[in-house]
Amino acid sequence: MAAFNVERITHVHHWNDTLFSFKTTRDTSLRFKNGQFVMIGLEVNGKPLMRAYSIASANYEEELEFFSIKVQDGPLTSILQKVQVGDEILISKKPTGTLVHDDLLPGKNLYFLSSGTGLAPFLSLIRDPETYEKYEKVILVHGVRYISELAYQDLILDELPNNEWFEDLMIKEKLIYFPTVTREPFHTQGRVTTHIEEGTLFEKIGLPKFNRETDRAMLCGSPAFLKDVAALLDQHGLVESPRMGVMGDYVIERAFVEK
Repeated sequence: MAAFNVERITHVHHWNDTLFSFKTTRDTSLRFKNGQFVMIGLEVNGKPLMRAYSIASANYEEELEFFSIKVQDGPLTSILQKVQVGDEILISKKPTGTLVHDDLLPGKNLYFLSSGTGLAPFLSLIRDPETYEKYEKVILVHGVRYISELAYQDLILDELPNNEWFEDLMIKEKLIYFPTVTREPFHTQGRVTTHIEEGTLFEKIGLPKFNRETDRAMLCGSPAFLKDVAALLDQHGLVESPRMGVMGDYVIERAFVEK
């Protein structure tokens, strides 16, 4: 267990029957960059059962926050979804991940492209002052199946833009939120890829289509989502960072929890 800290659950919120989030204590020695992930898990049958989870809280916050799916027969999430305040949880001591500012070339607009719980790392990054210092516009795109899966809307639309501590960052002017739903009526319907292909994303947010000279992107979501969105970025001439520590036009987080 030397690779893990034992933390305690401090808060649990169930968004619906498929999604929940929770907060934990944070060891004072843990340092991470906004956008990174850690391994978290539980001890099952005397052994740690771990999965990669992006940290949804910002690196200056005292607690850690995570956003998770519920899979009824999932080895980890079937147990994890039942945690309560006070329960113990294992968290790895070494954060890592590709969704960091250092791996993107300088640009004008930054797109956070996500599906489902792939929103998690971007919840950290939209609370990062560096995000707004580096870019003129920050576009948070979140694709889900049902309206109830559009978690954290209060944070995105109200709490963050109206936070007096961030007033100088001009979040109200810079942060653009584009949620889209596929399986029930909503003011924005359809897949993220469809909105990119047909141009409705750019029409609605008032920006031109992807341009390598101005646009940078971070991707997080299901493997199919990543593949399809990356292909569209490639078609627009953007180039993926080949590996951690090397700058590119866009970066992908491939550590996605499905079980």
